[in-house]
Amino acid sequence: MTPEPHGSVEAPVVPAAPVTNVTLGTRRPEKELLGATRPFIAESTARSWAYVGSTILVLAALVAGAVLAPWVALKLVFSVLAGLTVVRMFCLFHDFYHGALLRQSTLADGLFTLFGFAILVPPSVWKETHNYHHAHTAKIVGSHIGSYPVVTVAMWKTMSGTQKTLYRLARHPLNMFFALFTVFFIGMCIRPFARAPKKHLGGLLAIVMVAAGSAALIGTGHVDAWVFGWLIPAWVATMAGAYLFYAQHNFPDALIADRQSWTFANAALDSSSYFKMSPVMHWFTANIGYHHVHHLNAAIPFYRLPEAMAGVPELQHPGETSWAPSEIMKNFRLKLWDTEQNTMVGYPD
Repeated sequence: MTPEPHGSVEAPVVPAAPVTNVTLGTRRPEKELLGATRPFIAESTARSWAYVGSTILVLAALVAGAVLAPWVALKLVFSVLAGLTVVRMFCLFHDFYHGALLRQSTLADGLFTLFGFAILVPPSVWKETHNYHHAHTAKIVGSHIGSYPVVTVAMWKTMSGTQKTLYRLARHPLNMFFALFTVFFIGMCIRPFARAPKKHLGGLLAIVMVAAGSAALIGTGHVDAWVFGWLIPAWVATMAGAYLFYAQHNFPDALIADRQSWTFANAALDSSSYFKMSPVMHWFTANIGYHHVHHLNAAIPFYRLPEAMAGVPELQHPGETSWAPSEIMKNFRLKLWDTEQNTMVGYPD
């Protein structure tokens, strides 16, 4: 259940600038700060292919284990691990369409297009909504496109009952639990295709591809292979991905700005989280937890995000969140932006 996209906007490109020492508590002008990140966009094509190739091999092995394992418990373990590896593959997909990974590679484009169809993320829809998200995240008006909607306490008081219900549903944990159907099947495929059939034909193609594969497996008596080889991995991946996307911009320290005071750099540094994880989970999520770094310069390859954070002083004190249940509950309690307290709060009722 995601809002309709309304255009594609790329993050600004700025000339390179040297990284300089910055006194703690100060922040360089936006142009200079963005320039300080440019040394980190340099990509090693061999390294990128090694990461993509190894991820595909790991995913294939885990899916094979989920299908062929003799015990249900073992199948389930392989399925969940495959789902987490799909998250990693999706983050590589995400990097490719930002131009951060394997730039201008026709082979990579073909691989990631097929992958996007298989997980119900048509590239045309993803690029349109996600580029808009990067250019408008953390704005009081407009940030809902390609993301979860946010309204102020004052706006909430003027909304109709229907509008409030739709808003609650969009931000409800169940929307993330059922993200395979609400966010991806409906939000990424059906609605964009219905709105712009020619532009987003990929939405229909993704549904046909998944439906045909599912029907083939189920129709030939391989329900077990479909459940453990596709359904559970896809469910785990989309559920985890939907929450990651939520927590990256809905955490206690996040700031929301009006259009007049909003800046690209502030949206990255003040409204995008650093997601603390174990090294294993950083692998499964391809460093997407360094989200404030990514939002400052989306052209940095995922494997250089930690290096960029270490090299740019302004990136070293971000708002944080984690997988801890207490942190998840804190994030889910955030519903509305209170302009008087300058913080996210719960529903007034």
